[in-house]
Amino acid sequence: MQSKINGWTRAVQLKPPSLKDNTADADRLVAAVRSILQIDEFSIDYSILRDLPRHLRKNDFTTKCVLFKEGSQWALINLVKPGKQSSVLGCAIDLGTSRVVLRLIDLESGRAISETSFDNPQISIGPDILERIHFADGAEGLKTLNRLIIDKLNQATDRLCKDSGFVKEEIYLMSVAGNTAMTHLFLGLEPRWIIREPYIPVTNRPGLIRTQEIGININPAGRIFVFPNVGSYFGGDVIAGILFAGLHSSEETAILVDVGTNAEVVVGNQNWLIACAGAAGPALEGGVTRMGMMAGSGVIDHVTINRETKEFVLGTIDDESPRGICGSGLIDLAAELFRAGMINIQGKLVPDACAHRLTERHGINHLMVLPAKKMATGEGLTVSQADLDSLIRSKAAMYTILETITESVGITLNDLASFYVAGTFGSFINPRSAITLGMLPDLPLARYKPLGNSSLEGAARALLSTESIGEIERIRDHITYLELNVNQDFMNRFSAAKFLPHTDASRFPSVKIPT
Repeated sequence: MQSKINGWTRAVQLKPPSLKDNTADADRLVAAVRSILQIDEFSIDYSILRDLPRHLRKNDFTTKCVLFKEGSQWALINLVKPGKQSSVLGCAIDLGTSRVVLRLIDLESGRAISETSFDNPQISIGPDILERIHFADGAEGLKTLNRLIIDKLNQATDRLCKDSGFVKEEIYLMSVAGNTAMTHLFLGLEPRWIIREPYIPVTNRPGLIRTQEIGININPAGRIFVFPNVGSYFGGDVIAGILFAGLHSSEETAILVDVGTNAEVVVGNQNWLIACAGAAGPALEGGVTRMGMMAGSGVIDHVTINRETKEFVLGTIDDESPRGICGSGLIDLAAELFRAGMINIQGKLVPDACAHRLTERHGINHLMVLPAKKMATGEGLTVSQADLDSLIRSKAAMYTILETITESVGITLNDLASFYVAGTFGSFINPRSAITLGMLPDLPLARYKPLGNSSLEGAARALLSTESIGEIERIRDHITYLELNVNQDFMNRFSAAKFLPHTDASRFPSVKIPT
């Protein structure tokens, strides 16, 4: 997961022309850069040619080149006056469906300068991708969604620079990692066919984009590298995660799980990568309960239950007053309810064990987690039987995805050397609780490795290393996508996984079944 800083700027000292050496300015520069980088293919934009003579002579034929490449083709993005007074910055972006994160990076030192984040403004149109894509079908729909994200990114970039003592024109490169649908909306590409059979995106390789083409306000000569995707349901954000985890360069076979809108999974090593995606995400993000929410300050992320007194002990992010529960908190809660005998192996609430915490509303049992007087919202937090049923389906889907993808390549979950868990989900989840529910396999806890925001980290790595672009291409080309929608084994395994921890309890030897 270490990034090699071998970046995109090069100081160049040219020999001044003379009567004995009347090589053209551009040819002189091209020859010098080719020699430094040991490359053959290199291009200079016409816009740079117009100012090249003045720039070289004003700086005594010393310059700083800002470079990037697409495939094997290197390009000169701009020439910068040498010296510390001119900053050369990049901006890495995790383009999430719900949350967008930006990191400002010094392209010469590799130093992360600052970060900021904001809720994706497209949420005002629809909280999920499906709603947004349907909205994009309407008159001006796609244009509206595109402008929402572009305008907000411009505002956030401008603020990030000002707060750090820079100006936006000092940003020459951006790298953007998002799922396939978010990438389309960012680029203003029609997403309609992503969700309709046979599920075809406009492009899988957006490549290098000029900032002015899509209205991003950084340096006018700047470029945006958009991570490629693998079809409609496996996006550039996961490819960025693979890059960061180093899954593609490992001798040992490992797995990476990224839970967001979908659960996206990739298993493999330096020789092969198999990927799939399935609908296990929303419940695991905390979306199954009325008070469910994404991880944030005041959100319950940790739960324990006293086996004797049945007293609930709740932990919140930043130790703030509780205002809801996120996916990791819900998983903790369900695991503790199971251990305490308050839900059975089918995930059903046990009335005698739940006692005074159990109420019935409209014929559905509800468990009181926290009364209104202890909630920052002034509204009690309850989990209904319907909420638990949804969680059981999601956990079953998650385990079945993991089981199906590993067995498709002739290995078992126990054969995995490392189990990487990406995103906010990976940062907060308690693997022991997930194992208790049968959502994650019963592996030694040391094999579970949270990655944090691997999409952002992968996007940052693309700005830190000239080798990263080639790695990204190799990752994408080596991925074989497994379609679960037509996999009968998946459906059979899914039914068996809808018990706690599983119909076959021997798969989870560390889980004690309450009696």
